[in-house]
Amino acid sequence: MAISVFDLFKIGIGPSSSHTLGPMKAALAFAGQLMNSDGVSQISSIRVEFFGSLGATGRGHGSAKAVVLGLMGVQPETVDVDQIPDMIGKAKAEQKLSLMGTVEIPFVDTQDLVFHQKESLAYHSNGMRFTAIEEAGKELSSKIYYSVGGGFVVDEDRAVEGMIIEDDTTLPY
Repeated sequence: MAISVFDLFKIGIGPSSSHTLGPMKAALAFAGQLMNSDGVSQISSIRVEFFGSLGATGRGHGSAKAVVLGLMGVQPETVDVDQIPDMIGKAKAEQKLSLMGTVEIPFVDTQDLVFHQKESLAYHSNGMRFTAIEEAGKELSSKIYYSVGGGFVVDEDRAVEGMIIEDDTTLPY
């Protein structure tokens, strides 16, 4: 994959692109996938699980906030950062969010955002699993994403194909 200098410098909302920009983009991708599916009207909740480094430090580094904004369809390049507290506060207070700004779904952050502090996924330490659930509790759709740094996101299919390559550079320390 070719990377331009313009790919390296990004606009984000938080202290760490791997903890905010990547999760926000993963949430946008998952929400977009749901909006293009026949089952979008059946969604009663979306559970997001954070693993590895995101699970251990994601609360303090803004990962939850970034994911909620992404599910709402907010773009990192255009979000009004002064409005973020109100947007997140409204979702928490009303216990619902507007998926991609169009479909309202129940949302209880303490139940729908799960931080696995001591678990990691197979391909990278910044893993997230998004799951759309219907009212009876049946899983409608699930997708795993990895925030691999610099705001780049790889889904599990691409990770299996070898898009994530371990750096085997020997360091002198």
